Amino acid sequence: MAAAVIENQNAAILRSRIDWGAIWAGVFAFVAIWSVFGVLGTAIFASAANPNAARPVSGMGWGMGIWAIVLTVIAMYVGGRVTGGLAAIVNRRDGVVHGLAMFGLSVMATLVIVLLAGLALPGSTTASVHSPYLLDVASGLGWAGFLSLFFGWLAAMGGASSAVQTRTIVENNVQPIRNAA
Repeated sequence: MAAAVIENQNAAILRSRIDWGAIWAGVFAFVAIWSVFGVLGTAIFASAANPNAARPVSGMGWGMGIWAIVLTVIAMYVGGRVTGGLAAIVNRRDGVVHGLAMFGLSVMATLVIVLLAGLALPGSTTASVHSPYLLDVASGLGWAGFLSLFFGWLAAMGGASSAVQTRTIVENNVQPIRNAA
């Protein structure tokens, strides 16, 4: 029988550079923060609305928009930090990629939540699609949504890349043998 020769070679470990477990953890952190404080904002602004007025949310658009932007930025940053902290990455570029993937999945999760919440609402509105009031509200929501997503995108990538920890890789873990005394 021939003896197998085993050499100590430095072999590259092939694995995906994307750590999906860390990304999903960041998405869940984002959704949790965004949902809890989003419901709080909805409660605050809905309690300030006048349901008997012709325009019940008139004047609250700026407050709701600022709330949405700040909330999204904070939740995306925290989600990015969770993603970057849990991912096995060693440079900021990989952190940005992880933050971008976390952002994309978070946006999709948010759309699903908003669509499901919209389906759960009873009845329909009697406002015309061409109503100036409805168009004004939709315009404000559109701008607030865009700014929330844009700054949230930057916050997710910044959070993930800032959470990257410098890891030292030991090439050979061989200790020299000392002579007996």
